[in-house]
Amino acid sequence: MPNRCWKAELFGYEEGAFTGSRRGGRAGLFEIAHGGTLFLDEIGEMPLPLQTRLLRVLEEKEVTRVGGHQPVPVDVRVISATHCNLEEDMRQGQFRRDLFYRLSILRLQLPPLRERVTDILPLAESFLKVSLAAAEKLNCRMQRERFIRHKFQ
Repeated sequence: MPNRCWKAELFGYEEGAFTGSRRGGRAGLFEIAHGGTLFLDEIGEMPLPLQTRLLRVLEEKEVTRVGGHQPVPVDVRVISATHCNLEEDMRQGQFRRDLFYRLSILRLQLPPLRERVTDILPLAESFLKVSLAAAEKLNCRMQRERFIRHKFQ
């Protein structure tokens, strides 16, 4: 994804910031999550220039929209995840050390679901229950045996 798209998605943009920008601009994910929690998946894939801007947002607790000049205060807890080895990425200069330590307050290492087969069924049932509640008219039964036998990759 181009750096400009990342910035617009995370920090928002002002009207006229780029071709195709929405009239009136748009709030980014940090503004939308103000007062709550923002989950950043695959943080290890984030380009270095964006890592710098993310670090600034975390330290200063404000964002500046793409094409804007006014900082917008944000109070956001950040949860991040990645499949990358960030320690190795830091050694290779692909991930900022200061951002790593800013985000690494609590680290959880979870093995992939294929290594936790007993967790799959309860998770699937929970997701199914939520989905069915959202779409009340669906009548769906999970085929447990087939599901358990599936080779998850």
